[in-house]
Amino acid sequence: MPRMKVPKRYVIVLLTFICTNVCYIERVGFSIAYTVAADAINVNQANKGLILSMFYYGYVLSQIPGGWAAQRLGGRRVLLLSFLLWSLICGLIPLDPNRVVILVLSRLFVGVAQGFIFPAIHTVLAQWVPPQERSRSVSLTTSGMYLGAACGMLFFPSLVKHMGPQSVCLVEAVLGVAWSVIWLKFSSEPPRTDLPKVAMPKVASREKIKAQSTGVVAPRTVKIPWRRIIFSLPVWAIVVNNFTFHYALYVIMNWLPTYFELALKLSLQDMGSSKMLPYFNMFIFSNIGGVVADHLITKRILSVTKTRKLLNTIGFVVSAVALMALPSFGTPSGTVICSSVSLGFLALGRAGFAVNHMDVAPKFAGIVMGVSNTAGTLAGIVGVGLTGNILEAAKASNMDLTNSETWKTVFFVPAYLCIFSSVIFLIFSTGEKIFE
Repeated sequence: MPRMKVPKRYVIVLLTFICTNVCYIERVGFSIAYTVAADAINVNQANKGLILSMFYYGYVLSQIPGGWAAQRLGGRRVLLLSFLLWSLICGLIPLDPNRVVILVLSRLFVGVAQGFIFPAIHTVLAQWVPPQERSRSVSLTTSGMYLGAACGMLFFPSLVKHMGPQSVCLVEAVLGVAWSVIWLKFSSEPPRTDLPKVAMPKVASREKIKAQSTGVVAPRTVKIPWRRIIFSLPVWAIVVNNFTFHYALYVIMNWLPTYFELALKLSLQDMGSSKMLPYFNMFIFSNIGGVVADHLITKRILSVTKTRKLLNTIGFVVSAVALMALPSFGTPSGTVICSSVSLGFLALGRAGFAVNHMDVAPKFAGIVMGVSNTAGTLAGIVGVGLTGNILEAAKASNMDLTNSETWKTVFFVPAYLCIFSSVIFLIFSTGEKIFE
């Protein structure tokens, strides 16, 4: 019997999905392992915030260079090298809260290495994925982040309990090296013949049909329009929403375990599978958003612009409401429900702003992603560090950190940002190509 040939672009999308999955297993895993190790020697909240935020200092440094490197060297090569680098650092550096300088430097360099990954992914996807498949392809790829976070939350607390915090770093290193080997074997540069042709008006030129049907990025010799990118209002709409998305995500990812332990008197080990629900919900809603967006666009129910604005607004506004409700419950079940709704709808909103890079600048998707993700990374630096200082200030004012009401500021800040960002996206975003 003849063997069914799977289009290569599907293999690429699947591999990038696994890539983001492993990256977020690493991020969540370190947060869990370090929190346990730091609590064992009574490290204060501000210092914990410093170590947890060092990753994002490194991450922000390599976003725009990551986009440039992927544009010049190729996304496939950049992904491989960055993955190998952070994997080796995780496997070789000891997780010891007393060795602050080593921890700071290791997290900084892991952040630098991983900062190349997402611009490279967007460059690869822009090369392989045709316009009519972009929403669901990008949504599937990015949903790997949330499934990775869910897996980390499910398995790592038990691993830390039985094998110690260092075991988490070793598992992460093995996963990173394994993905690198698989990527090297099964990925390739995109041939022109693999992508399906897109129906275009007859009046279009052959060159335009070819360019839009393949969705390839600009040749490596094309001059990057830095000035137009930086001063573009639609790009800034993406940037603002990327900042807000990651502010909310990183605050919840890094500080929700502490909230459970201090305010709700419940350790992650005692929560069972419920601790993974917020991230699993992100995985589900991210893919729902991608499928819905492609359906609305392909069936011409809504334009690309209206589709992006609709899903972005629904996602961010519902997420804001859930964040404001979270500290009012004061129970584990209420917290899990609110955080699940908040993160789930944030992920739905990615079918708005997160795919918009490829709408406005398909030839420079990696570059625009690098600019946008720089803002998202700054959100990690600001959000994670600021939250630690907010809690230390509350403690210094004799406020009780075991009272959920004390945590209102922590969750209200990202909620207000979500509302503000959704308005910015409604006003300034577009689904039209503005960079040729």
